[in-house]
Amino acid sequence: MTTAFRPRTLVLFTGDVLSFILALWISLFLRTFEVPQQAIFIDHLVPFSLLFIVWVGVFFIAGLYENRSVILARRALSTTLLIAQTFNMVFAALFFFFVPLFGIAPKTLLFIYLGVSFVLILLWRVMFAPRLWSPEPAIAVGSGEEVAELAHALNNAHRGPARVVVIIDPEAADLGGELRAAVARHRVRMVIADWDNPKVSAVFGDISSYIAEGVRFFDAGALYEAIFGRIALHRVDNRWVARHVSRYAHTLYDPLKRAMDIVAAVVLGLLSLVLYPFLIIAIKLQDGGPIFYSQIRVGKNNRPIVMRKFRSMTGADSGNEVLKSTLTVTPLGSMMRRTRIDELPQLWNVFTGDLSLIGPRPEFPALVEEYGKHIPYYHLRHLVKPGLSGWAQLYHDNHPHHGSDVEATREKLSYDLYYLTHRSLVLDATIALKTIKKLLTRSGV
Repeated sequence: MTTAFRPRTLVLFTGDVLSFILALWISLFLRTFEVPQQAIFIDHLVPFSLLFIVWVGVFFIAGLYENRSVILARRALSTTLLIAQTFNMVFAALFFFFVPLFGIAPKTLLFIYLGVSFVLILLWRVMFAPRLWSPEPAIAVGSGEEVAELAHALNNAHRGPARVVVIIDPEAADLGGELRAAVARHRVRMVIADWDNPKVSAVFGDISSYIAEGVRFFDAGALYEAIFGRIALHRVDNRWVARHVSRYAHTLYDPLKRAMDIVAAVVLGLLSLVLYPFLIIAIKLQDGGPIFYSQIRVGKNNRPIVMRKFRSMTGADSGNEVLKSTLTVTPLGSMMRRTRIDELPQLWNVFTGDLSLIGPRPEFPALVEEYGKHIPYYHLRHLVKPGLSGWAQLYHDNHPHHGSDVEATREKLSYDLYYLTHRSLVLDATIALKTIKKLLTRSGV
């Protein structure tokens, strides 16, 4: 049974690369208004091909190859493409400046290429790619907020893979009859079913007859995770934990991640030392207070850890007073927080093993105690090492800051549990790259 939509990554990737190549040819033509000779085109194509690899990486970071980003796009495609291509041109300019090995310095060409490539890729993505596939009609069999959210997301996506034409309530008197009638009436070849509902599982009986007719089945829970990047918390019970958490043994992943943490902490830590004198002087000049402050947070397996930061507030919480904190962020602290440079001392925590580069953000002990009382299975997030950045930091918009917010934290937990059950080196690398992108653009993902 298929549990998630197959991404159209290969098709989009192929079209993007062909657009890059065609844009180069057109840009060479527009530069002189003469058909470029084959030798000149090849001389430019060789170095540009190296750049294509970087540019595709930028597109990946921008979410242009992710189904969830396509379905839940937060900004217009044209805006995302323009930002991505602008970064690509900056990388290209730096490449030709620092690697003058190809005998070309295409300053004017790069300016022309920015406009041409943007137009070509936008046309490919908006006009041509959608013609290769159209949204399929789908039936959703289930009830509740999860199914409703799925249907709403798919039906409102500009470039979504499916449209939910009808939602069938499992409590219907003639569930089997309604299902058969809906499949026939809408000529449906896609069924999204809540297989955890006993009535839904029972109504299909032997699904081989549907499969023989070309009907494909999607699990509502898995599809919800793929689209929204979080776990539906109503599904989390002892059975879910046994199936999705306890069975995973990351024998190879854990030591590799630890090795990468150590290397990254050493490299980034040494490079960041250049900033320390300036930050120390600035903090001292601002109010003469302490440079660093320490906080106790909850780490892996509920073990307390001590984290240090550059001081960004008028004082420092002890950790137990966070529920009633009245501290304010200083002007310098606001800048440090926006750029995350106040967290540079935490690279030492990464080196010592208290933190990882990627993982759920560690919380204050007082808040952990508070949330544990109100949010079932909250302590599952402490089964993995906390991190400097994480999945929830990228995709959860309603972060609670220095105060108790049970409902916002409940939603945040759904993202932390997604990371817990899907963590891998690929996911960690994705989070790291998207964190860099978020810091550079100061925007959502």
